[in-house]
Amino acid sequence: MESLIYAGLVVISLVLSVQAGHVLYLMLYTWDQPETEQPARAPDEFVEPYLSFTAIVPARHEEAVIAATIERIVRSNYPSSLLQVLVVCSADDTGTIQEAADKIDELRAEGYYNAELVIFDDQPINKPHGLNHALRYAEGDVVTIFDAEDEMHPDILNVVNTVMCTEDVNVVQAGVQLMNYNSNWYSTFNVLEYFFWFKSRLHHHARYGSIPLGGNTCFFSRELLLSVNGWDENNLTEDAEIGLRISALGERIRVVYDDRYVTKEETPPTLGSFIRQRTRWNQGFMQTLRKGVWRQMPTRHQRFLACYTLAFPYVQAIVGLYTPAALIMMVALHAPVGVALFSLLPVLLLIAHLVTAIVGLREFTEAHGLTYSSGTVIKMILTWLPYQMVLAYAAVRAVRRQLAGQGNWEKTTHLGAHRAIPEGKAVSGGA
Repeated sequence: MESLIYAGLVVISLVLSVQAGHVLYLMLYTWDQPETEQPARAPDEFVEPYLSFTAIVPARHEEAVIAATIERIVRSNYPSSLLQVLVVCSADDTGTIQEAADKIDELRAEGYYNAELVIFDDQPINKPHGLNHALRYAEGDVVTIFDAEDEMHPDILNVVNTVMCTEDVNVVQAGVQLMNYNSNWYSTFNVLEYFFWFKSRLHHHARYGSIPLGGNTCFFSRELLLSVNGWDENNLTEDAEIGLRISALGERIRVVYDDRYVTKEETPPTLGSFIRQRTRWNQGFMQTLRKGVWRQMPTRHQRFLACYTLAFPYVQAIVGLYTPAALIMMVALHAPVGVALFSLLPVLLLIAHLVTAIVGLREFTEAHGLTYSSGTVIKMILTWLPYQMVLAYAAVRAVRRQLAGQGNWEKTTHLGAHRAIPEGKAVSGGA
């Protein structure tokens, strides 16, 4: 019996080591790799504005942030005659509607007439349904999405206009970056997940034509969006689903990541909100995996990459369930030295992940004119394992919800913390 347990430990350790090694490879995909990093950057010079844009801003209970977002988009450095802004809300969200209407009226008084409210009163009340409803009113050559709390860069439309006009692509995913890296104990790792995802990992997905898109700052040819019938209204990660669906059609998706032009966002303000957000993402990946869009991809590598990405929440859930058992076996079992050493491989790779994250924090803060203290690094070391456990718990929770048939949208609260970060300053710590 013991020999079977030892064999199981070796197999599990090997699987976890391979998986952890692959994640580390994806985190570092563009680091010190000029052939991958340079083409991913934004153009240094812009062509004349040519394409017209429709920016859809889906909002629900976003009274605290929606007005600033509307103003930011409307006042971007792009001709207002080539920009349409559609703020879409459910009819029952009177608070957000009022805030948006007041800001739109204020902008019209200053001569900006390109923003309007789009209100729907049918089901389901979720982001993809709002996007599909607003798509009916879109007039631009290119449709993009900004979330209600987004701090988009004023020149991002110039960036995308240049890329689309010069590279003949119909889909562009630009960078999104959480900013308040030191607001609480989990925010640093959450910020760095975005940093590595958009700066590195997505470029690997784009290279092989199997890319789950992000929820905002993605740009689509309106004709392409209409041809695929918009977003899946029953999916909790409609962004990833439509990205893989478009990839399956053979469309090239251009990923642009440049620290200068990222859209800035905030981490969820409470641990409960963070867990609910991560649960929704995990469950959406599970839904997309079950839907089977990835099976339509033409190459084996594309199908593997999509399936591997979508199945990752199951891996996290298994790790979460395995960890308590592993701790018990550490005390109860007296494994041979070889088995014990082999079982340490995943731990060593986790340490490599932590070291990479610490280096990534330095690069992130330097790129955005921020500073961090040694206290932040100490906090990362102390909270690394608890953060992994929180991720595992969210994955287990997603599996439970999926098995129970619970598919309701759990809303993430936004307070605008990313807008309170002064350039070149450290962010104060929080509990």
